[in-house]
Amino acid sequence: MRFKKWFVAIPLALTMLTGCTLAEKLVYRIDINQGNYVEQQAVDQLKFGMTKEQVRYVLGSPMLVENGYPNTWYYIYHHTKGHHDPIQKNLFVNFSETGTLLNVEGDFPTGDAFFEGLN
Repeated sequence: MRFKKWFVAIPLALTMLTGCTLAEKLVYRIDINQGNYVEQQAVDQLKFGMTKEQVRYVLGSPMLVENGYPNTWYYIYHHTKGHHDPIQKNLFVNFSETGTLLNVEGDFPTGDAFFEGLN
């Protein structure tokens, strides 16, 4: 009978001493992906002067297009893996008033051939 008390009391005491961090790590958390997953290979396919339809074909639909700024598209990806810190990647695509691609900003650099064909 005495052994049973210690069998329960010791893990309980350890949990209280560690501030429940051990108990938090024992709880499974799923990976959470939100937004547009963009790869560098897709960004490398973008070329200066592409139409909005062509960019949508390469990158997919944007996460956000603001009402007042329809020529700026936002591709935002947020990933949380279990108990790890979240990771966020941003890509901003800017178009001219005529709807052609001007530049790309954010966490992904443009490819070497972005200005290819312009002379």
